Amino acid sequence: GRAMAHGHGHCRCCGADAEPAERGAAWGLYLRIDRQRLQCLNERREGSGALVFRAWEQRGDRAQFVESDDDEELLFNIPFTGSVKLKGVLVMGEDDGTHPAEMRLFRNIPHMSFDDTAREAEQTFSLNRDPLGELEYPTKISRFSNLHHLSMHFPKNFGAETTKILYIGLKGEWTEAHRHEVTLCSYEASANPADHRLEQISPRTHFIS
Repeated sequence: GRAMAHGHGHCRCCGADAEPAERGAAWGLYLRIDRQRLQCLNERREGSGALVFRAWEQRGDRAQFVESDDDEELLFNIPFTGSVKLKGVLVMGEDDGTHPAEMRLFRNIPHMSFDDTAREAEQTFSLNRDPLGELEYPTKISRFSNLHHLSMHFPKNFGAETTKILYIGLKGEWTEAHRHEVTLCSYEASANPADHRLEQISPRTHFIS
């Protein structure tokens, strides 16, 4: 429902049967990713990095995964369509050496490269193998509020030559970007002056009673 989207409290009246749906809704930030600009560096198959950001209910789909190419490192650049308060992350992989062993999070550094990962991360996690997608890593929320861009660096795994990730869950709240910014962008995008004329004329004709 709409009320749930804001993340205010939990519905106490519904009993235990409401849990799974509510938990799924909490992991809905994948819907707020700007997929046109999402990047995964060192992915073996182009575009496969985007596949791991999907619905909570589909996290068990093992056909959708990303695997690293040259070595075990993976780096995701994840732009959002608004402002995000990131509360938790979940990383699911195979129960073997390809599972990432460490995760480093960076905030608001668009187009990060592997060179940029030398800087200090906002938060670093030691990961456990999580083949079922059960382990949630809570973020330091104060560091991940007003987040427009998240970079996730996976520097190493549990000993395999390549790293494989099946699913990444992002949990938190999303706020829409300001309306006027959106309008400015659309004006820049439309090069046809006729569009502007129509916009100016049509309100007057519609509102004459």
